[in-house]
Amino acid sequence: MEEAHKDKEREGEEVRYRGVRKRPWGKYGAEIRDPTKPTGRQWLGTFDTAEEAARAYDRAAIGLRGALAILNFPNEYYPHLTFLSSNSSTMVIATSPRKEVIEFECLDI
Repeated sequence: MEEAHKDKEREGEEVRYRGVRKRPWGKYGAEIRDPTKPTGRQWLGTFDTAEEAARAYDRAAIGLRGALAILNFPNEYYPHLTFLSSNSSTMVIATSPRKEVIEFECLDI
C-alpha cells in the first residue's frame, strides 16, 4: 500500500488520506467526525507530513470506533488478521498463526 503512495508522490500526484487536509502554507491538518461534539468534528492537530496526520487520524478512529474504524494504515494496527468477515448477526475473526476462530454474536433486543 505504501509503495503505491510513494509511486504517486514520484509522479507528482497528491496522496490523499482519510481525515487529512493540506493547509495553504504546506502543513497538513487532521480531523475526525465525532458525533458527540457540538461541531460534529474533533480537531487532531497540524503535522509536517500527510503520513503523520493520517496516523493521528487512525489513532483517533480506533479510540472512537474501535475495531469498526476505517483506517489509512490498517496493516499497522491489524497485521495478524488474515481476514475479517461479517454479516448482520455474526462476526468471525481468524488469526493466521494458530488458526483460532473467535465468534461474536450480536443479540438484537
